[in-house]
Amino acid sequence: MIKTIMTISFFFFIGAIGYTNGKGFHVYTDAFKENSPIPLKFTCQGDDISPEISWKNAPKGTKSFAIIMDDPDAPFGTFVHWVIYNIPADYIGLKEDILKEKEIEDGITQGINDFGKIGYGGPCPPPGKPHRYFIKLYALDAELNLPSGLRAKELLKKIKGHILSMTTYFGLYQRR
Repeated sequence: MIKTIMTISFFFFIGAIGYTNGKGFHVYTDAFKENSPIPLKFTCQGDDISPEISWKNAPKGTKSFAIIMDDPDAPFGTFVHWVIYNIPADYIGLKEDILKEKEIEDGITQGINDFGKIGYGGPCPPPGKPHRYFIKLYALDAELNLPSGLRAKELLKKIKGHILSMTTYFGLYQRR
């Protein structure tokens, strides 16, 4: 039986768009279309809640997942908005509005974003041109049981050598 912390219909997979490694592994969200504006409720100017995220066709041998959401267009370099890991291999997505706690159900753990906080911190660019926000999903060949509070760079060091595949999806946000 597949576990999930969201209600999902397999029919929503039709038309999902996301960067893939060519083997069908996809990450996506029904909250916004790829390369389109991210709704206000997922930003610092709205409710600042995480969008639901779904994926399909994880590579054979996947034992866990990790997600990093970042903004490569930030003024001082890439800005990390979300670090979440220790996601069990039998998950096919995460629900909207994940609690901003170190640990959530089934051992899922969150790291520290570049706002200096645990959990999701929505898009919040300075006024001006739109920024791109990438959701990067990593399929891992191990259950690493990493401690909470890791930053993205620390997580990437810990998962190095365990990445089976990575897929991305992105949206845009422009603060006015």
